[in-house]
Amino acid sequence: MATKKNGNRKKKKNNKRKDIVKIVIPALSILLFAYIIYTIIKLIAVPTDMVMIENGTIYNEETAIGYVIRDEKIVKGNNTENEMIQIKSEGEKVAKGNQVFRYSSKNEEEINAKIDELNVKIQEALIGQNGLFPSDVKAIEKQIENKIDGLKSKNNIQEISEYKKDINTYITKKSKIAGSLSQAGSYINGLIQERESYQKKLKEQSEYVTAPLAGVVSYRVDDLEETLTPDSFDNLNADLLEKLDIKTGQIVATSNHKGKIINNYECYIATVLDSEEAKQAEVGKTVTLRLSTQDEVKATISHISKQENKSVLIVFRIGNCVEKLIDYRKITFDVIWWRYEGLKAPKSAIVYDNGLSYVIRTRGGYQDKILVEILRENNKYCIIGSYDNEELKSLGFTTNEIINMKKISIYDEIVINPEIQ
Repeated sequence: MATKKNGNRKKKKNNKRKDIVKIVIPALSILLFAYIIYTIIKLIAVPTDMVMIENGTIYNEETAIGYVIRDEKIVKGNNTENEMIQIKSEGEKVAKGNQVFRYSSKNEEEINAKIDELNVKIQEALIGQNGLFPSDVKAIEKQIENKIDGLKSKNNIQEISEYKKDINTYITKKSKIAGSLSQAGSYINGLIQERESYQKKLKEQSEYVTAPLAGVVSYRVDDLEETLTPDSFDNLNADLLEKLDIKTGQIVATSNHKGKIINNYECYIATVLDSEEAKQAEVGKTVTLRLSTQDEVKATISHISKQENKSVLIVFRIGNCVEKLIDYRKITFDVIWWRYEGLKAPKSAIVYDNGLSYVIRTRGGYQDKILVEILRENNKYCIIGSYDNEELKSLGFTTNEIINMKKISIYDEIVINPEIQ
């Protein structure tokens, strides 16, 4: 009987254990499932990624619309109704007093036709005279051939004009030598003199316009040359610039009756901005501008004036890439207020504790909370470093804490969107 009772007791205990297992295991399963769901939700809501610390550069910049202001002088003559013939090409440098362009004479086509006719007659008269030519004439012929070959590859108006001028000079020299050696000499020389008289007449009847100062030649004239000047900064405001009604990036049209000389050593860009950096800007400060050509140039702030809508009008002076802006009056550009280099980290990797900045570094499967100093920051990134011992003491750290403090280094891996426990 005793054995039977003991067996019943064991059976009851086993049954109780089974009942407990039936209750506990499902409960544990539910808890485990809940934990997994929680972890997944947490990872989705705040993903834990890693990023490596590397040397980098951050910028504080903004895009702006600017108006190009130049030191430029309109040049034109009296015969603006006549055709303007360029002597200096667009963008070509010129000295004070140099011829820039000329206005054609009223009967220029007729005179040029007679000159061309005389050239043909001179060439015809020279046919058959080759055997009489000395070595210097043959040298001239070689020079003429070289100039003609070189002319084929030229597309610059000034270069083409110079080549044609040289060719005519060589032909004239050859004709005079040939004329003095051949029986047809007096006839050839007569043709040459007649042609020279027409050329002289053409020059006398043309109006030549010269440069009043040294600079770069341009024929892109928009009649704002005397409105937007380096002397007009005090008169500039946002409303005046807006009323100019100029399209951004539009190329200034070429004039057919006047040109201008531009100071190619400097120009100015006026813009209206409302950023905090612009409001804190100071005259004389140097910044960097990135032009639409992707050229980056140093610029000095020459003028600042506050506008009615709390924005500011700023005029930047640049001394490089001036010639790349000749074609434009209104442009898009970037103002780079500052750039800073060092250990670059995403701002999303920074956590704050008691007013101090930290990153969570992962190394060898362990995580460390590293104190960092934020040296510079923009919207997305920051440059971080480590405090020196004196700075750490001023922050309240003990000597022992400073000795045992770990520091961030290049190529360390840190956690994005960390949580400090």
